[in-house]
Amino acid sequence: MVDNYFQAYNSARLNEACRLFAQKMLNPQHDVTIGLTLAGAMTPAGMSGIIVSMMEVGFIDFIIATGANLYHDIHFALNYELVKGDFQADDTKLFDLDIVRIYDVFLEEKMLLGTDQYIRELIEDASFPKKEMSTSDLHYLIGKHLLKKSPTPEVSILAQAAKHNVPVYTSSPGDSSLGMEIARYSLEQPDLKFNPSLDVLETTAFVAYAKENGAILVGGGSPKNFYMQTQPMLWQFLNMSRGGHDYFIQITMDSPQWGGLSGATPSEAVSWGKINREELQNTVVVYSDSTIAVPILFSYVFDNCNPRKKKELFLKKDLLVEKLRKEYKKKKTESYS
Repeated sequence: MVDNYFQAYNSARLNEACRLFAQKMLNPQHDVTIGLTLAGAMTPAGMSGIIVSMMEVGFIDFIIATGANLYHDIHFALNYELVKGDFQADDTKLFDLDIVRIYDVFLEEKMLLGTDQYIRELIEDASFPKKEMSTSDLHYLIGKHLLKKSPTPEVSILAQAAKHNVPVYTSSPGDSSLGMEIARYSLEQPDLKFNPSLDVLETTAFVAYAKENGAILVGGGSPKNFYMQTQPMLWQFLNMSRGGHDYFIQITMDSPQWGGLSGATPSEAVSWGKINREELQNTVVVYSDSTIAVPILFSYVFDNCNPRKKKELFLKKDLLVEKLRKEYKKKKTESYS
């Protein structure tokens, strides 16, 4: 279908994205570190399973998502049922029935309370570390617990990311029920908190020491910019220019002229040093609903690419950050001498 019929307009852009992902980003000769960003309500829409499959074959090396996507992903591990609803439903009646709506997906309020209770019991357990941590550390701890204790961890991004040592970040940790639960607990135990600076340094280190970098951006928003800012972090603050990302695929419904397309177009990103100006031919923006384009894109690479060796960046992140720290201190000393 993609090769033979997607030949014009945005179907052609999706064709280009599929070929770029399969033929270059997943080409073993290129050794690309691939980050996936998720904005919008992708996990309630049923995207967890296909993302899990991508991690299993080594096609995704790290993830940056909204906290809401990861919170709702936990529902699946706990075997809660999300229900196909109607976007024209009477929301006042849904409120009276203790049902919340994400467009045409319905969730019972007891699911939210049950997920909140699971998180609360986990972090209040004596074995849970009460310390400052990156969001990837928190998500890894949750994922490990889901692997051991939840009824259906095989369909959860967080559980399978922990299994395959894929670090998962939240660019706005306070903007979800996960963040609110940590905030609630901080009233009792202030030592447990997020350190966003660790997230910035860890993702920057992944980019700095990768042979090549590739971005798969589902939507825009904070997750997209958080990944793309790793390049300005290197040249603007650390004096360690990487030269911009080498590969860029974005699936979005936004357009740049309204100011809502975070990071805007690949060519605009060149001006910020976020994309390598010599690699603009390796960038594609697909203007499409993500729930349509993402399954097609990911299915295409499953059909056309062999599994890759997993990079297991979670196990390497501390060493990479220490390497980044040493290189920065060395360059700072040289600039003063």
